[in-house]
Amino acid sequence: MKLTFSKKTINDAPKDYVRIRFVEEDKGVKRLVREGSFTMIELGMGKPEEMNARRFITLCRSIVRAAKQFKAKKIVIQFDRTPALFKHLSKGTTPEWVSRAAAESFVMANHEFLSYKTKPKDGWPELSEILLCGASSPSIEGAAKRGEIVAEAVNATRELSNTPGGDMTPVGLAKAAKAAVKGLPVSVQTLNRAQMEKLGMGALVGVGKGSPHGPTFTVMEYRGSSAAPIVLAGKGITFDSGGLNLKPSASIYEMHMDMSGAAAVIYAVAAAARLKLKKHVIALIPSAENMPGADAYRPGDILKSLSGKTIEVLDTDAEGRIVLADALTYAKRFKPAVVIDVATLTGAVLIALGLQASGLLTRDDALAETLEKVGEESGDYVWRLPLWDEYEDAVKGTFGDVKNVPGGASSRYGGVINGAMFLWQFAKELDCPWAHLDIASRMTAAPGDELAQGAAGAPVRLLIRFIEQWT
Repeated sequence: MKLTFSKKTINDAPKDYVRIRFVEEDKGVKRLVREGSFTMIELGMGKPEEMNARRFITLCRSIVRAAKQFKAKKIVIQFDRTPALFKHLSKGTTPEWVSRAAAESFVMANHEFLSYKTKPKDGWPELSEILLCGASSPSIEGAAKRGEIVAEAVNATRELSNTPGGDMTPVGLAKAAKAAVKGLPVSVQTLNRAQMEKLGMGALVGVGKGSPHGPTFTVMEYRGSSAAPIVLAGKGITFDSGGLNLKPSASIYEMHMDMSGAAAVIYAVAAAARLKLKKHVIALIPSAENMPGADAYRPGDILKSLSGKTIEVLDTDAEGRIVLADALTYAKRFKPAVVIDVATLTGAVLIALGLQASGLLTRDDALAETLEKVGEESGDYVWRLPLWDEYEDAVKGTFGDVKNVPGGASSRYGGVINGAMFLWQFAKELDCPWAHLDIASRMTAAPGDELAQGAAGAPVRLLIRFIEQWT
């Protein structure tokens, strides 16, 4: 889809462009009207005084969704002369933010996962162009271009996350990481099972033992500066059956998306390179398939992690934190400035936060404040949960140094916190700030997101904003 700017008005646009007109009605209103020789889509924006950044993002997506619903190929929007829309939005935002947020939203809303569907004879209902009329500037148009790049990274993340588990193995994920940065100044190195065993990555290797598809560990590095790197670690479980603690039928569907954290960090690095950010960014991708094969790790097994700490396995379905443990320890060798891990870690985060925000846990208040801020700016919202000392006893092992779940009835309590507290046992050895993002609540698009069904692509937008702003 092409975004085009014009300093003319919407009335000067060619007749084959469908006009978008905002009406002060319920935000669910979408109707097609004809006025003379022009075709218009009237779109409800709600009460003007209730317009804010969050609603604006959804409104921009609804423009594209409405256009596709009415099979419009080209639309035109008067982008700077809709007082009812921008009067309240302008408080606390800049024209550049508006331009970037709109571009991100347009491109994201135009995407659908169609790779496995037969193309109809008349093609897919996709927008080919959005014409934005009104006063513009190089900075506004530049912001839109950046938004397009970020949104394309989000959509690529969605495409990768949506890929069925039968077609996406750990080796396949490593190849996807390499393909994502083809032609970009990003180095990619992948370790196989034998290499990981030699290093002592017993946690990651242990999780992958039940599958005929061996685990991998991929390192991506973009050197946009010589500073200490920002390290992003993404959980890459290409299919999570739960292992011997097999998931029930109601929970196993969509578990091909349990590598969404890995997909997000892959394309965050790719976008950083495409944007030519003057930052040093590294992505670590521990990947395995968690299956109940003959050699699968068992409840009661004790795995020796790269850190030397032993992990007592009480539940094989709490595998994401185990593979991330080795990634966090591996991160130490880069002497990072900051480490953020991203994972579809717990179902508990959906109970805690619903479908609108990812869980944020960290011991660093300044880092938490930054992530909350960029979450609001980007639209990848996060909500902080506690990581107090009082929770630490829950992950102390009985027969190993740490256990992957508390065990007993208490395993049902504070599941998001328990997962992060387990990770903290390894992250505390990092000589830098660390944060954990539990994105299971944002794995798929929520009702009201105005996005196609399937993976949501969180938190790529947040990660890019963070990389841009971190000093």
